[in-house]
Amino acid sequence: MVRFVIVDDDRDEILHIKSLLDEVVTVDKEIVCFHKLNENLKNEIKNTDVRKVYILDIELNDKVSGINIAKLIRDVDYESEILFITNHDSMFESVHRGVYEVFDFIEKFHDFDKRFKKDIKAIIKRNFDNKMFNYKVLSIYYREIMYIYTDDRKLIIVTSNNEYTVNMTIKEILTMLDSRFRQCHKSCIVNTDHIEKKDYKNGYIILNNGMKVDYLSKKFMKELD
Repeated sequence: MVRFVIVDDDRDEILHIKSLLDEVVTVDKEIVCFHKLNENLKNEIKNTDVRKVYILDIELNDKVSGINIAKLIRDVDYESEILFITNHDSMFESVHRGVYEVFDFIEKFHDFDKRFKKDIKAIIKRNFDNKMFNYKVLSIYYREIMYIYTDDRKLIIVTSNNEYTVNMTIKEILTMLDSRFRQCHKSCIVNTDHIEKKDYKNGYIILNNGMKVDYLSKKFMKELD
């Protein structure tokens, strides 16, 4: 479960941010929204039992700015992520001078949707992706699996550092994985979070750690697009 805390005095902007979160967050999530600093938001900040992602508008229609709220967060919580949004890039220096450990600073009118979704994906992957593949005594985080292929009627699960053999079929293992895993060949499943390049003409995929996967079929183009 990921808890997102949005603080913005623009109701339309809150709705827009919520729609973007719905697009990119595939894990269970909870979204709470505030328009300014109040007792409920103070209590939210004090609750450090749950790691959160704070999405803060810097320029609130209130005497307490998003920067002030971020400072309150960091007084008690060094684990949760803080993502600032603003109308003006001139605030960048103030943010980074005044607040410890900010994930990013995004201007509302400069490729906002693209940058916001990219940041949220990175935050989820880094902090909240704890799903695991469990098979007998084997447990592997989904995020660590690069790809899976068949070899002599068994499956080989490939991570950045190791390979694991399981006595299963492609069809069987797909039922145990989430939506990031897609079949790219009759004999292979790839973790789409790690895809850097797809070459359908030559039948291979390059992953973001440099691995080359020589299993790519045009038959499965729809699965990856």
